[in-house]
Amino acid sequence: MVRLIMGVKGSGKTKQLIELINNAAKDEPGNVVCIEANRNMTYDIHYHIRLIDADEYKLNSYEMFRGFISGLYAGNYDISHVFIDNLCKTVGREVDKDTELFLNWLDAFGEKNNIKFTVTISADLSLATDGMKRYL
Repeated sequence: MVRLIMGVKGSGKTKQLIELINNAAKDEPGNVVCIEANRNMTYDIHYHIRLIDADEYKLNSYEMFRGFISGLYAGNYDISHVFIDNLCKTVGREVDKDTELFLNWLDAFGEKNNIKFTVTISADLSLATDGMKRYL
């Protein structure tokens, strides 16, 4: 399952994400992971959350991101929810068809492995492809 939170910079996406992450720390049966492009949320999220700085791993393409998430799960089958903050900034891309394909892959991966994904994208809603709109 994928949930997409999309909006322009300053629209409250990260604040909403922090609230969702902290609720997941209390409610999720498994481990919760948060991937962001830096460590801005270090002091905002619950200490039980595994915070990963994507910049440390040079996740600069969707293909690399797929491999990273697959490896993350291979190393910990107890992951129940993954939060990804500012996906397009992390991979250094604009919203495009590849973004939709990545979200579709996340959805299939999540269904297969019983993992929820919540993803934020800092871009105007009008840029969402028709395929991306099903995750909003």
